[in-house]
Amino acid sequence: MNFLFVHQNMPGQYREIVRWLVSQGGHRIVFLTQRGDLDIEGVLRVTYASHHEPGKDAYGLSRVWEEATGAGFGAALAAQKLKMEKGFTPDIIIGHVGWGELTFLKDVWPDVPVIGYFEYFYRTEGGIVGFDPDEPVSEHVGFTTRARNVVPYVNLDAVDLGQCPTLWQRDRFPEFFHDRMYVCHDGVRTDQLTPDANASVGLGRLERPITRNDEIVTYLARNMERVRGFQVMMRALPGIQRARPNARVVLVGGNETSYGPNSDTPGGLRGEMERELGDRVDWSRVHFVGRVPYDTFQKLVQISRCHIYLTMPFVLSWSLLESMAMQATLVASDVAPVREAITHGQTGLLVDFFDPDALAAQVVEVLANPAGHAHLGPAARAHVIEKYDFLTRCLPEHIRQINALVPEDRRIAVPGAPE
Repeated sequence: MNFLFVHQNMPGQYREIVRWLVSQGGHRIVFLTQRGDLDIEGVLRVTYASHHEPGKDAYGLSRVWEEATGAGFGAALAAQKLKMEKGFTPDIIIGHVGWGELTFLKDVWPDVPVIGYFEYFYRTEGGIVGFDPDEPVSEHVGFTTRARNVVPYVNLDAVDLGQCPTLWQRDRFPEFFHDRMYVCHDGVRTDQLTPDANASVGLGRLERPITRNDEIVTYLARNMERVRGFQVMMRALPGIQRARPNARVVLVGGNETSYGPNSDTPGGLRGEMERELGDRVDWSRVHFVGRVPYDTFQKLVQISRCHIYLTMPFVLSWSLLESMAMQATLVASDVAPVREAITHGQTGLLVDFFDPDALAAQVVEVLANPAGHAHLGPAARAHVIEKYDFLTRCLPEHIRQINALVPEDRRIAVPGAPE
């Protein structure tokens, strides 16, 4: 089959399915992206540039649409060149709708089916907008959120089928979208993400590698920001350290902002929180390691006594399900998207997002009584295998949905299905 994947930051959500298709052989796979620094064996990478960017004076309500049409037009021009110069016509197009890249591809290949990844629909309640009382919303928030949703609205007509990774994310979209979507996660490689009692990892300021014998608490986010509860994590530190004098906290993530407003404090939100906490924290037992290679992330979770996952009601991070697959004992924020993955007391522990004292108390309880919480990690792994495993759960569903859109003679075998 001829596949065209589309994502500005290749491979995005398609890492595992692209690798699997390559491993099967016999497919022609093209990836249309803005990223020029990554190659995947067996995949033809085609880069595109945005046709235009909004001017510096672009009005806020129209900026998202200007950026999306620029990306979409640039992607379409690259697709036309691919069609004319290389004679490539995909049997199916699979891509993310969020940046507008799919918007005009039906104008290049009118008869080719398209599956679009619908990740998030902004609303004035129930999500990140207005969730944090410390971040008051503008009186125009209804206008701005509606304007941000122009791209998914337009792309509903540009795709034949939508994909949402979780039910909560699907339910953010208007109900009349739902019958055009299927719900299935990208998938977690539970065969590769496993617990390891012998794992160890070195941290720069420590004389020896740390292991499961150490009392390690971990927190991870792509960026240490408010949407991912970094400020709550930091405010829990004094309580954790008072009760557990041997505990070390390892914080993984960049010091930038992916979602929401930036901090005005020098050093970003980290600098702001360090100033607020001051000498109430023993900073020698707090380790900011920045962004780390994937294998280091795995080792940190494997040695962690307690892994903390915090988020406002927003897109569920891959790291949550990956940590569950590695049998982490999780303390997470009690918000709707997390409750879809974690049942309190069974596969993890949930606390009020806004209560750092409750977070600290729950972490301390886990550290003080590991035997009493030893059931959580194995149950979490079993749940992820059942609901989110790539090879046995998610991949077969994605292949079934692809096969339903292509001619019978182009379909491929569904993994695990009877021949």
